[in-house]
Amino acid sequence: MTESTDAAPLAGKTILMSGGSRGIGLAIALRAARDGANIALLAKTDTPHPKLEGTVHSAAEQIREAGGNALPIVGDVRNDDDVTEAVLKTQGEFGGIDIVVNNASVIDLSRSLDLDAKKYDLMQDVNVRGTFMLSRAAVPMLKDAANPHILSLSPPLNLSPKWLGAHTGYTLAKYGMTMATLGLAAEFADAGIAANTLWPRTTIATAAVQFALGGDRMMKVSRTPEIYADAAYEILTKPSREYTGQTLIVEDVLEAAGVTDFSGYAAVPGTPDEALFPDIFLD
Repeated sequence: MTESTDAAPLAGKTILMSGGSRGIGLAIALRAARDGANIALLAKTDTPHPKLEGTVHSAAEQIREAGGNALPIVGDVRNDDDVTEAVLKTQGEFGGIDIVVNNASVIDLSRSLDLDAKKYDLMQDVNVRGTFMLSRAAVPMLKDAANPHILSLSPPLNLSPKWLGAHTGYTLAKYGMTMATLGLAAEFADAGIAANTLWPRTTIATAAVQFALGGDRMMKVSRTPEIYADAAYEILTKPSREYTGQTLIVEDVLEAAGVTDFSGYAAVPGTPDEALFPDIFLD
């Protein structure tokens, strides 16, 4: 791995991401690629989804076009052999791992009596177990990295009955991601491995949101994935020993970095901030 420069702090750094064929994960990958980062994507989408565009291969092409190196790995974060293979392939290709981004996630906002048991299991397997297993598998490489980070795309632990009861199965799965991440932060603090979570204040305009949540109407009152990517970039370039164990909010991270105007992130240009739809789990 080459040393990064001040101008491009992620140059030569290696990111292993779950998912990332599209949406927020891809946006985070492309932001890092502009620095010249190496990005390995462990994703299931080998062939196009009928309703969602993008495969692990098309994402890799975009990463290369943006200036990064890409390693597309077709696999499932639920499969322990796939997780182990992804870590070994990434190390073999790029010489180590500096960053793990737990992006893969399943959403189902069904009420408890309506939630299919298989969907409950899927959310637990991908969101919670996947986050834990992928992070854990990478820890030996992260210990050797100069500025190691784990970043999970999950919310702060808000124990308000409003959120606990809104969609209990999904809440459990997303809070499980956060608890796994905070646990890793505490467990590996002495090794200098940062582990944080990141969640947006407003909904983000992605195909998954359009498909699963609110269609075009929801897209119009959301921000672009680039706001999430810019916040993730701020986190991943911080000194790992000083910036860990936090449940961070996208807009707070950017405000702390000096960003005062978020209007450029509106999915529909000109949408005022007060018209945007607040994301779940935040009061």
